[in-house]
Amino acid sequence: MKALQAALSAEHAAVYGYGVVGGKIAEARRDEARTAYDAHRARRDELVRAVRDLGGRPEASAAAYALPFAVKDSATAVRLAAELEERVAGVYSDLVRASSGDRRRTAAEALREAAVRAVRWRGESVAFPGLAERAATPSAPPQT
Repeated sequence: MKALQAALSAEHAAVYGYGVVGGKIAEARRDEARTAYDAHRARRDELVRAVRDLGGRPEASAAAYALPFAVKDSATAVRLAAELEERVAGVYSDLVRASSGDRRRTAAEALREAAVRAVRWRGESVAFPGLAERAATPSAPPQT
């Protein structure tokens, strides 16, 4: 149940984050952002049902979420979208490890979808999306 609730929390944050992305993204990528937003809303709703089906109380969405960096323009909106997808992929990776059967298949599908969206946003891929053990591309340049 803990991994399921963590996935739900990540989806809440992604839905919030895509609201920010949508406000700053260039017109050329707005449909892509809207599609991702809708996908995360659908996954969130799926997870709410799954938690309830197990007799749990679904984690509620926060009123706001701290962003990893300021989103000032389309370029930083794209960077945020990639970051959101990588974070969601990591949480689904944990759910894959903690689950079996249909829940595991659904989590693996969600992990794959998030990884594909991250590649589309970032323009490059990683060897093992969703694994904390891999060397991640920094989301922000180091400060000097």
